[in-house]
Amino acid sequence: MKQVIAYDSTLRDGAQAQGVSFTVEDKLKIVQRLDDLGIGYIEAGNPGSNPKDLEFFERVSALKLKQAKIIAFGSTRKVGIPAAEDRNLQSLLSANTTAVAIFGKSWDYQVIDILRTTLQENLNMIADTIGFLKSQGKEVVFDAEHFFDGYKANAGYAMQTLEAAVNAGADVLCLCDTNGGTFPDEVSAITKTVVSRFKVQVGIHCHNDCEMAVANSVAAVQAGAVQVQGTMNGIGERCGNANLCAIIPNLQLKLGMHCIPSDNMAALTSAARFVSEIANMAFNDKAPYVGNDAFSHKGGMHIDAVSKNPISYEHINPERIGNVRHILVSEVAGRSALLSKINAVDASLNKDSADTKRILEHLKFLEHEGYQFESAESSFELLVQRLLGKLNPFFTLKEYKVSAHAPAADGVNSTASIRIAVGEQEETTVAEGDGPVNALDKAVRKALERFYPAINEVKLIDYKVRVLDSDQATAAKVRVLIESADQHASWTTVGVSTDIIDASWRAMLDAIEYKLMRDAQLQDIKTQDTKARVLQA
Repeated sequence: MKQVIAYDSTLRDGAQAQGVSFTVEDKLKIVQRLDDLGIGYIEAGNPGSNPKDLEFFERVSALKLKQAKIIAFGSTRKVGIPAAEDRNLQSLLSANTTAVAIFGKSWDYQVIDILRTTLQENLNMIADTIGFLKSQGKEVVFDAEHFFDGYKANAGYAMQTLEAAVNAGADVLCLCDTNGGTFPDEVSAITKTVVSRFKVQVGIHCHNDCEMAVANSVAAVQAGAVQVQGTMNGIGERCGNANLCAIIPNLQLKLGMHCIPSDNMAALTSAARFVSEIANMAFNDKAPYVGNDAFSHKGGMHIDAVSKNPISYEHINPERIGNVRHILVSEVAGRSALLSKINAVDASLNKDSADTKRILEHLKFLEHEGYQFESAESSFELLVQRLLGKLNPFFTLKEYKVSAHAPAADGVNSTASIRIAVGEQEETTVAEGDGPVNALDKAVRKALERFYPAINEVKLIDYKVRVLDSDQATAAKVRVLIESADQHASWTTVGVSTDIIDASWRAMLDAIEYKLMRDAQLQDIKTQDTKARVLQA
């Protein structure tokens, strides 16, 4: 089995993505998660670039990593300065990592027009830098920047840069498709040439400007590369970097190579979502392997086939990478497809039951009105519970009022009052907020917290509004999706109305009811377990 080193640069390349800024604490958490996943190398930043990276390298050494090597990243020495006197190289050494990555120019155009130096001086810079770092006992990865563009423009010179690195003691030659414009056939042919010429490890580092980064990385490995660089979820500058969350399963599950410990593969999806959360980026539901939609089925024929044999519409078992199969709730799904969702509430129903038909007809009516439950399965579960008479409301809304006014100095511009009843008791509260929905959310939480303290555990993750009939202008119907979470799980609910506040309230009501219903179900399970243990004793 071919061993392929998984090399992650999320904390360096990924941090260059628009809107991403990792704190030191963020970086330490990601390092720990990547190490748990089994990543071989973690490129963590340039200690000479900013104080935050300096602090990170000071603190990361205290982590007890099981597998990953931390790599500090920097450039070749500056033009005309001895490597031992180069300030950036001194900072690189101060990181106290066993391995370093050095990037240098491999494209003659870049040397002459960007560095503004001679081709020979660039070769000297590569050799001097790597030689100096090797004399300090470092493992050195040489990132040949713009290598593929450089090879196509001047193959002889591009290969000379690699030769300079190898002769100076480089442990790995990493070929970089820095502009992301190379195609897989070119990557494959050029990588084969490099592998056949140099007797050191060859790596690949691709950018995604032509949506080729994953394909190019796989092609390079098939051509002989043994180190593959990328980022979690493919985040990075411009269009991003090669996505390790696709590369690793492609190589390991499809091609039979080894990137991470086999037992860790099932942690890939949770790791991808963890990094997305830490980066404060919306997770890509359409991402291959790890996306929420990667194993989702909506069409009735597809669902019927998958229920008989998942291989009919799934290329792997989602559990292998820690994902799950989703049968989406939709008017096009059909009675059989919805049955599994309905059976979760009432196992006695079958596809020909009168209740099943009634639920399906009501679903079609609601979707005609603008509801969509495929992204709001929590609302669908509540709908089924209500239609079957199995949901006892946790509270009853008596009335609510919302008013908007000129913003105060702190941004508050709305007030909401709400009156609810829990059993025989009533509660009326007033709250201010940054917008009417925020004020209403605060008011309902304040009203419910004395009855249900767990309501304070719920936080809003996402809030989306979709205009359904834009030709109606301000009278248009809107659909609101609210994603909520507590420390255990997340769930999404939906509301539709011509009034955005009313639509938001409906989605918010479902979010709260779902939380309270799920907590009650969990408490019932715990109570039953306790009773069973008592009886056994």
